[in-house]
Amino acid sequence: MIDPDSIRAALAIYIPSIKEHRKTSRRPFVLGLSGLQGSGKSTWAAALSSHLTQEHGYNTRTLSIDDLYRDHDELVALRNRHPENKLLRSRGQPGTHDEGLAQRFFSDLLGETTGDVPRDGTKNFIRWPAYDKSLHGGQGGRVPEDQWENVPLEASTDILIFEGWCLGFQPLTDAEVSGKWHRANEAKQGLGPMDSPEGEFSTMTLADHSLADVLLINKNLRRYCDTFMGAWRFDGFLHLSTEKLANVYHWRMDQERALRRQKPGMSDGEVVEFVKGYMPAYELYLEHLQTGSLFQQDIGISTRKHARVVLDDQRRVTSIAEI
Repeated sequence: MIDPDSIRAALAIYIPSIKEHRKTSRRPFVLGLSGLQGSGKSTWAAALSSHLTQEHGYNTRTLSIDDLYRDHDELVALRNRHPENKLLRSRGQPGTHDEGLAQRFFSDLLGETTGDVPRDGTKNFIRWPAYDKSLHGGQGGRVPEDQWENVPLEASTDILIFEGWCLGFQPLTDAEVSGKWHRANEAKQGLGPMDSPEGEFSTMTLADHSLADVLLINKNLRRYCDTFMGAWRFDGFLHLSTEKLANVYHWRMDQERALRRQKPGMSDGEVVEFVKGYMPAYELYLEHLQTGSLFQQDIGISTRKHARVVLDDQRRVTSIAEI
C-alpha cells in the first residue's frame, strides 16, 4: 500500500506540465515510470493513474514494457541464437521486446509516424498489447491478439503512464562500456563469491559476463532509445530508486513469497539468480539516471520534469525530489 500523500507529492511535480501540455496538444501526455526490480512499479502506476483520474479528471491509462515482450517462440529462438549470452536466457533485457509492436502501438496512440511505421489512419480503435507471464510453464507468452483490449480512439487518452525497469537508461559508447567492464573485472580479481559487502546479494555482476555479451545489450538499448523509449518519448519521468541497491533482492523475494501463497513461484535462491541478471545493467546505466535529468539536453527552461522517489528497505518513501 502506497501512502496517498506520497502519490500526491509526486504528481504535484507534473500537474503544471500536464495542464500546459493539454492546452496546446491533443496528444496524450506520456509519463515514464522507471523502477528497480521489486520496487512496485505496477502498484505505483495504478496508484498514479487512479489519482490522476479521480482527483484531476484525466482519462489515464497504463502500459508496461513487459506487455511488449516478444512471444514465447521468438524468445526461445533468440536464446538459441545466442546460447553463450546468459543475459538473454530469460526475458527482460533490451533485445527481448518486440520493437515493431512498440512502434506500432505508439504510432497509433500518439498519431505519429515512427521510423518506418506510419500511423494507421483507417483504425478507429487502439489494440492494447498484453503479455501473460504464467504461460508456457512460467516462461511467459503473449496473450492472443484477439483477446487484447480494443480502446476506441474516441475515448481520448489524456495521460499514458508507460512503466518499465529499463526506461530512462541511456546507451553508452562502446569505449565507455569497455572501460566499465574492465574496471569491474579488475575489482573482481582475488574476490570470492561471498567477499562483496552484500555477500550472496551481490550488486557487482558485470564481470560475470563477457564484454561481447554486454556490448550486445548496449547496442540493443541504443536501438530501443532510437525507436520507442528514448528521452524524446516522454513528457515527464519518474524514477523509483533506493540508496542501497541490494534492497532489490529482498523486495523481489518478498513479492515472490507472497505469490507462492497463491500458486507455485520461484524459490529464494531462484530469485537471487534472477535478480543478478539485471545487475549488469544497473552497474552500467543507473548512476546516470539517478544523478542527472533525463531531459538535461533540453534547451532553455523545459516543462519536462524528472523526479526521483527514494525507497527504504521496506519500500517506504523517504524522499521525493525533482532532479
